[in-house]
This record gives sequence, C-alpha cells and structure tokens, in this order.
Amino acid sequence: METLTPSYLLLNLPRTAKRVVVLAVDASLSVFSLWLALYLRLGEFVYLDAQYAPAVIVSLALSIPIFIVGGLYRAIFRYSGWPALMTVAKSVAIYGVLYATIFTAIGIIGVPRTVGLIQPILLFIMIGLSRGFAYYWLGGEYKSRIGASAKERILIYGAGAAGRQIAAALSNNKDMKVVGFVDDDKNLRGQVLSGLTIYHPKSLKEHAERLKVTHVLLALPSVNHKRRQEVIEGIRSARLSVRTLPSLMDIAKGKITLSDIRELDIDDLLRREPITPDVALLKKNIANKKVMVTGAGGSIGSELCRQILRLSPSSLILIEHSEFALYKISEELLAIKERYDLQSIEIHPVLTSVQNRASMEEAFSGFRPDTVYHAAAYKHVPLVESNPGEGIKNNVFGTKITAELSIKYGVCHFLLISTDKAVRPTNVMGATKRWAELIIQDCAARAEKENLNQTFCAVRFGNVLGSSGSVVPLFRSQIAKGGPITLTHPEVTRYFMSTEEAVGLVLQAGSLSDGGEIFLLDMGRPVKIKDLAYEMVQLSGYSVRDLDNPDGDIEIITTGLRPGEKLYEELLIDKNSSIKTVNPKVMKANEPILDYEVLQQKIATLNDFLCRGRLSEAITLLMELTV
Repeated sequence: METLTPSYLLLNLPRTAKRVVVLAVDASLSVFSLWLALYLRLGEFVYLDAQYAPAVIVSLALSIPIFIVGGLYRAIFRYSGWPALMTVAKSVAIYGVLYATIFTAIGIIGVPRTVGLIQPILLFIMIGLSRGFAYYWLGGEYKSRIGASAKERILIYGAGAAGRQIAAALSNNKDMKVVGFVDDDKNLRGQVLSGLTIYHPKSLKEHAERLKVTHVLLALPSVNHKRRQEVIEGIRSARLSVRTLPSLMDIAKGKITLSDIRELDIDDLLRREPITPDVALLKKNIANKKVMVTGAGGSIGSELCRQILRLSPSSLILIEHSEFALYKISEELLAIKERYDLQSIEIHPVLTSVQNRASMEEAFSGFRPDTVYHAAAYKHVPLVESNPGEGIKNNVFGTKITAELSIKYGVCHFLLISTDKAVRPTNVMGATKRWAELIIQDCAARAEKENLNQTFCAVRFGNVLGSSGSVVPLFRSQIAKGGPITLTHPEVTRYFMSTEEAVGLVLQAGSLSDGGEIFLLDMGRPVKIKDLAYEMVQLSGYSVRDLDNPDGDIEIITTGLRPGEKLYEELLIDKNSSIKTVNPKVMKANEPILDYEVLQQKIATLNDFLCRGRLSEAITLLMELTV
C-alpha cells in the first residue's frame, strides 16, 4: 500500500488542480517578495496596509498573466531543469521592466521607488528556488515510484556514448528502469556513471540476481560480429533476455532514442561476419535502368525493391497480386525516395498476377524493363503441398510467362529467385522451382542461339530469416505465448541467411551472369533447428523444459516431419560441381540442362493435365523430373 505523503498526494492531483496550486504559490511569492523588498528598503518589517496596496495589486495583476502567457504553467515541474529556469527568467524580466516602469520611473506615492527594482529580483530568486525544490522533491518521489512499479529492470552492456545516451533516455521511463552498466574495461569496474555502478561481465549473473534484472541491453554498436557473439554467449548463461541497438552506421545520423531499442535480431545468432558488397556489381544491371520486380510485396521481393531503389534505377516497376502488399511496399518506397532525395526515380505499382499473360504483356509493352528480378512464387512447403495445382500454375507457368515476355520485349537481364528445395525435390514446391530453373536455362540457351544479347540466370539459396516461410517468426510467437515450441524433427537442419544479405548477394550474382547459370550463395554452416529454438528461448530470458531441466519455462515438442519435408537441404545436385566466381560468397552450379524438345513436351503435358483436372498425374509428372 502506498504511503500517503504530501508529495504522493500532490503527484496524484489532476493536471488542472496542480496548475492552480502552482499559480497560488506564485501569487503568494509575489506578495512575499514585495514585503521582503520593503524590509530591505526601510530596514524594518511593515504591514502591507492600504499604503502599499497599489504595489500588491499591480504585482499580482502583472505577474500572473505574464507567467501564464510565458508558459510557466505548461511545464511538468518534476522534470524542470535549465530550460524551465530560462522560461522563468524571461517572464520575470518582462514583469520586472513593467513593474520598475510603474514604481521606479513613474513612481507611486507611498511606495519607495527602489522597491520597483528590488522586488522583481527577489521574485525571480524565489520562483527559481520553488521550481528547483519541485524538481528534487517531486522528481525524487516520481522516480522512486517508477522504480517500485517498473516492469523491467535493465543492465546496459556498454558504458560508452551509446550506453550513456540510452540510459538518459530511459531515466524517466515508467516501464523500464536502468539499474547499472556492464563493461569489459577493467579500469571502469566499480566506477559510477550517471549515478549507476559499472559492473564487470564476469560477475554479471551475480549482480543480475541481486538487482533483480530482467533484461540486458546491448549498447555495442561498433563491435565486430565475433566480439558480439562472445558477449551474447556470456549473457545466455545468466538467463537474461537480450535487446540491442542498431549498428554504428544506423545511429550515426542522430542521437539514440528509445525507439532504437529492439529485440535481438536472430541473425545475431548466425555467427556470420557481415559482407562488404561490391558496389560496381550491385549497380551494373540497375543504375539508370528500368527495373521490374515480380512478387514485389513479398519478403524477398520487397527487400529487392528497397535495395534497388537506393542504386538509382531510372524507374522501378512493382508486380504484385496482393493489393495490400503492393500498397504497403509502394508507400514504403515513396518514403525512402523522400528520405534520400530520390525524386527522379519513377515507381510504377502494377496489381496483377504473373499467371495473367495479357496483363503481364501490357506491363512489359508499356514499361519496357531492362532488368527483371522474378521473385513471385508460392514458397510455403505445406501450403503448396495442400494446393499443388496453384503452386504449379504460379511457380512453373508464371515463370514461363514472365521469361517468354522478357525475351519478346528485349529484357537485357533476367534473374530468377530459386531455392535449395529445388535440389532433388521431395515436395511440390521444390519441384516447381526446379522446373522454373530449367525454363530459365532454356531461355538462356535460346537467347544465345539467336544472338539476342540477353542473359537469363537463377540464384539458389536457403532459408531467409524473417521471411514468410521462416521458422523464426513462428518460434518467437510461441515463446511470447509461453510455449510450447513445435519442432517437426530434432535433426532437421537448415541453411540460414538474413534477408538483406541474401538480396545483396542476389543483385551481385546477377551482374556476374553470362547466361544460363544457376548461382549458389554461400549460406555458411547449416543450423540445426532444435539448437536455434534453444538459443531463442535462452536469449528471451527463459529456460527450456526437458528431461534435464523439468522445472524449465518453455517446452519444445516434436510433431513429426510434414509432407514433403527433408531433414537436410542441399544447394547442389552434384556436390562436386560448384565453380567459384570473382565474389567469394557466390558460386556457380555446373549442372546438366534438359533438352529443349524434352522440356517443351513435358511443359505441354503438364499444362494439359492441369487443364483437364488430372491433378494426380500432373504431380507425378512434376516429381519425375530428376535432373
């Protein structure tokens, strides 16, 4: 139960009542300062009788209206500081000039002229002291209440400029309370910064338990990836949730704010050093060109659009069949244009499906793109497995339509976004993407045969963190609900890459194409999904409930492999067939190409099966493709 102290009662008054109280205090100070000014002038205390009534009335008539207009009663006094004192000084200065004019320059019978000068000075001192008293008295009460009720108690890892800025931003936050710093610098151990003790990482667990810490905030924007991983590993053992700030480049433009705090990105767990992109390769097929992106509202397509826009194309054509997704990415790109002064770039949103040949042809004939990035695809394995006909139409025939129109309308560079699931596919989605790769290779062979000066290629990579098909958003949601986390199989292993990194490499790979290549991205080491789940639980401040820890917080349960799901994914059909490129993170797959006549016959048969409703035969034909 709260103690009913005067400060507590005052803080809980309505805003209007608080202002009335302060106004009454200022009015009293105006009268008191006049009485004290008379004492200093006359050398004795006097009663404020009728003789001095004009001085009292004029003081109140001037001071209160001036203070109201000057904004003295709009301030929150427990936060008052130097800015509030300056406001007081300005208002009292105006008051002092008017008061001195009346009682010193003009003069009023019975009131000493020097009172017109002394009283404003005393009033400024008294009002300034009253604001300072409110700052320390009410501010201390308020902060103690925040400390008692804050939901999260935080240690900031990093006592540098970023850590100090975020500590200042959190000083009056009602949901989070900073209780100390953690820093590797031995010389800082035990020192006090902004009233908070700096602790050494080796004693993190001990101090976290003593201070009842719930979160650690990483304020290490400039450390390298390896060091960041070491810090995260140290925090994991203390069973604390981790939050972070953006990179040094992200915060270079301005002061850090509370909005910069975010949940730890799961790509922090990948143990991958960031890649410095080759700017020349990025711009080769984009700068000053008309670029089309299909599936522009998807996870990969939208990131393609963001990165392409910053590479200064002459125009960007967005192909998307979801109205909401198209609207969302269009608005985001317009905001990027405004922010980076890219007003000369034209953005053309086109609401259509890649399956609609007539609408797609209208877009190609109208905009005449130089470069096409084909990201439109149904990629969620279980959904495509349940809706194979739609998966085939979109992934196979949508690719065929887009590629054929690219040839017809003279597109210089065409790139297909493919997937590791296209290698020896065990599900409909993977098989449709393998067919899409063969279609692109066929178009490349045709372009070379007919000297069309057009390049067609595909880029094959694994899971992208945060995409619509990724397990990461699912796990995060399940952790937020208290579990359980659902795992299809304890041995399921996947490659992972951040969306930004994958798209950056895709753009560079397309610039390396001579036609017909299937490029592979260096996905690093494969990650066991079970290990990923464990790390996400621990970095959220919880423990896994299992046989070794029956009292843990969140359980991980196995549900069984889904139809068409593999334990392991591959990037190559022939493990010894990759070829290096000038970019160490991009390789080429040296794989066989299906004969043109055979491919065309298979596509025609597949289309016939779909048109006649013979879905099972279409799936059988689809899965027979083994090259």
